[in-house]
Amino acid sequence: MLDLIIRNGRIVTAAEILPAGLEIGIKDGKIAMIGAGLEAAAGPETEIVDAEGAYITPGGVDSHAHIEQDNAPTGDTWETGSRSALAGGNTTVLAFASQKRNEPSVWTCVDNYHAKATGHAYCDYGFHVILTNASDQILEEELPQLPARGITSVKLYMTYQPLKLGDGDLFNIMMAARSLGITTMIHAENNDIVEQISARLVKKGNLQTHFHAVARPQIAESEATYRAISLAEVTDAPILIVHMSAPTALKHVREAQNRLLPIHAETCPHYLYLTSDNLRSNPHTHGDDPSIDGARHICAPPLRHSTRDVEQLWQEMANGTYTVVSSDHAPSLFDHANGKKRGIVRDEATGTAHVDFRNVPNGVPGIETRLPLIYNRSYDPALERPSDDKIRITLPRFVALTSTNPAQLYGLSHRKGSLAPGLDADIVIWYPELTKKFTITNSDLHHRIDYTPFEGMEVRNWPRYVFLRGKRAFDRDNGGVLGAMGDGQFLERSKSRILTGQAGRTATGMGEGEWGAWM
Repeated sequence: MLDLIIRNGRIVTAAEILPAGLEIGIKDGKIAMIGAGLEAAAGPETEIVDAEGAYITPGGVDSHAHIEQDNAPTGDTWETGSRSALAGGNTTVLAFASQKRNEPSVWTCVDNYHAKATGHAYCDYGFHVILTNASDQILEEELPQLPARGITSVKLYMTYQPLKLGDGDLFNIMMAARSLGITTMIHAENNDIVEQISARLVKKGNLQTHFHAVARPQIAESEATYRAISLAEVTDAPILIVHMSAPTALKHVREAQNRLLPIHAETCPHYLYLTSDNLRSNPHTHGDDPSIDGARHICAPPLRHSTRDVEQLWQEMANGTYTVVSSDHAPSLFDHANGKKRGIVRDEATGTAHVDFRNVPNGVPGIETRLPLIYNRSYDPALERPSDDKIRITLPRFVALTSTNPAQLYGLSHRKGSLAPGLDADIVIWYPELTKKFTITNSDLHHRIDYTPFEGMEVRNWPRYVFLRGKRAFDRDNGGVLGAMGDGQFLERSKSRILTGQAGRTATGMGEGEWGAWM
C-alpha cells in the first residue's frame, strides 16, 4: 500500500505540464507511480493530499549557497540556512567547503565542513570544494578521490586575493577535472581591473556604497568570462560560470554554445530584480555613524546599472543561455560590526567615521526567496498570456532552471530534480493560481539574517507544502516548518552531465590530432 497520494494537481516537469487528473503515489520516501485512480493502491494508513488544482513541481535544488563558512561569521548556520531553504521549497542545497590557501590538503576543509553540517540540516545537502591551492599532490592524488567521497564539483576564483588563481592554475585544474566527471565552477571577474579602479576611487574619496558597482564594471566580468571560456576550450573541459550578471559577458557564453562548447551559465534572482540604484545609501546619518543602507545589496559581481540589463538576463533565461538559477545565498547581518556595517571605518584619533565599500562583506541572502521570485515571472502558455511586456519563462523552463538542470549538472539526477518513479519524493505544491499575492517581508523568512534585499516585493505564489523524501516538511498555513534539524542527509553525487554543447570539439585554430601531442 502507498504511504501518500497527492491528487488533484497539475504536475510540471522540465519538459511539459502533464494532463490534469494524474496523481503521485509515494512509498518509502520514493515516487512509486504517477497515474490515475491510485486509490486502488491506498490502504487505511495512506495519507491523501488534495493539491486543489495547484501546480506541483520537484523540490528545488539550490546548487550555489554559502552556509556557515569561516569568512562569514555573522551568516547563516547549517540549522538556519537549511531551514530557510526548506521553507522556500528547496529540498536540496549544495554549499561550499572552502580550502584555505595555506592548507596543503583538501581533506581538512572537507572534514571540517562535514562536522558543521552533519546532524544540523533540515534538507538534503552536498558540497562543492573551493580550491585555492592547486598543488601537484592535490591535482594528482586528492582530486581523483573526491568523487569517491561523493563530491563532483570544484569552484575556482579569478578574483579576491585570498582565493584567486592565475591562468596557469585554472588551466591545470581544468585538465585534472575533465576526465573525472567533475564540474568546474568559475567566478569570473578580472581582478586587476577591479583593484585598479578601486585604488583610483580611493584617491578621489569615492568610497560610498554605490561605488562598489563602479569598481566592478561589466567589462571586468566580460573579459574574465572570455578568458575562462578560452581556457575551457583549449583544455576541452566543461565549465559553469557562476552568478553571471553582465549581458556583455553572456554574449561570449552564447557564442561558445553556438560552437557547441560545453559552457554552462548561472544567474541569481538579485540580478533579475535589482539594479545598482539599490546600492545608494540614505544621505542622512544615523547618530554618529554615516549611512550605509546600500551595503545590504553589495555582492559580486555587482548589481548592474540598467533595467535593460535586467530584462536582457530574463531573455537569456528564456532562450536557453542560462543552465541554472541559484540563490548564491551569501548572507551577513546588516546591523553588526562584523557584518555589513564592517564598511564603517573609524578614525581612532579623531573619532570620526566614514564608509569604505571595500570592507563590506560581499553577498546577499536569498535561499528562501529564490523559487518564488523565479516562479513570479513564469506562466502556463496553455492557460494564460503574459499581461505586460516583461519577458517570462514557461513553467517547464522554471522547473528546468531551478531543479532538473542543477540535479543533472551536479550528479544528482538519480535521486533529485524531477518528478518520476524511482526518484526521491521531493515535492512542492504551490497555492492554486491567482488566489492571492504574497509580499516578501524579512519577518516571515526563516534565516537568521536581519534583512532581505527583496523587502516589500510582491510575488504571485509561494510554496504551500514541501515534501522531503515523502515526509511533509513544510506547511505554510499549518505550522510552517514541520521537519526537524537532522532530517537532511548528505548526498553522494555521481559524475556530472554536460547539458550544453559537446566535449571533444577541436579548439579554435588547432590542427587535427594536435591535442594528442600534449594531452
